[in-house]
Amino acid sequence: MNLINLQDFEDAARSKLDAMALGYYASGADDEVTLHDNREAYNRIKLHYHTLVDVSACDLTTKVLGTDISMPVIVAPTAFHRLAHKDGELATVRAAGSAATIMVLSTLSNTNVEDVVANATAPVWFQLYVYRDRDATLALVERVRDAGCAALVLTVDAPVLGQRERDVRNHFRLPAGMRVTNMSGLGLGDLPDAQQQSGLAAYFASLIDPSLTWKDIDWLRSAGGLPIIIKGIVRADDARMALEHGVDGIVVSNHGGRQLDTAPATIDVLAGIADAVGGKVEVFLDGGVRRGTDIVKALALGARAVLVGRPILWGLVVDGESGVARVLEMLRVELGRAMALCGCPDVASVNRGLVDPKQK
Repeated sequence: MNLINLQDFEDAARSKLDAMALGYYASGADDEVTLHDNREAYNRIKLHYHTLVDVSACDLTTKVLGTDISMPVIVAPTAFHRLAHKDGELATVRAAGSAATIMVLSTLSNTNVEDVVANATAPVWFQLYVYRDRDATLALVERVRDAGCAALVLTVDAPVLGQRERDVRNHFRLPAGMRVTNMSGLGLGDLPDAQQQSGLAAYFASLIDPSLTWKDIDWLRSAGGLPIIIKGIVRADDARMALEHGVDGIVVSNHGGRQLDTAPATIDVLAGIADAVGGKVEVFLDGGVRRGTDIVKALALGARAVLVGRPILWGLVVDGESGVARVLEMLRVELGRAMALCGCPDVASVNRGLVDPKQK
């Protein structure tokens, strides 16, 4: 297949997936306004490029939480990779390692965390949902720490699950033999076979804790002893609260448009959040990144790196580990080209002036 951009991968993946899996991966909440705006918002931002800069060798490397990665692109947490490919999260983590970047493993993975870390050649972070059963949550945190995960990425924008109407229509459920593997030993591994709704929505409603507050950040830190990144921030005042509670990083995220519909596009609120924290913690962004120019815009507006979710899944559907590797390499090539055309020989030279020429 002549796949030359990420949209080509998505189109190819759509032709291979059944309706239930495709609906789960592709859908957003309600009318999917935020889902689409996450992507469209990048087109409203223009790049005011520099000229006559030596860009004969562009350096894409950067550092996140003290770790060197080959480019400012991280594999975002997404659930149920075995719906995409039989090798599931193992294929994804191997491809992330080949690209010398981080994978964030979802709580809702189909593969044991120990097996994922054993197949990793770059750091693995773990995305965490907090369960009503705090003892089960603590056991999970201790398990991922002992497995060798380097950080916790706490999702804070899902006290209840957004209404994903495609999943409701499809009565989303996992195929036989597929589970929330890391919770299976705690009796929390199976999605209900909900006849009138999404099985994942039923799982969340019964098991995920909607009472999570800022005070729980301190509890998680003492429980796991890992750096804590919070994912799901779209407001500057919440970012300042995160600083007060000692988080190690913030992901500007609206859950890929899958939670509160008509929430703002993440790229539109990134600069205000980055300014609010003033470099005291690292800021990341996810939502709608599909081109190298999108990454440049995110870096210019204050992101240390971007997280990419759905394109990784499309690569996994198309060709397993090799497909994910091709998606990451495509982003690497596009980013390098965009930086060169912007007159930026390294990541440090990507600054606010590229999107606002009044600023230096």
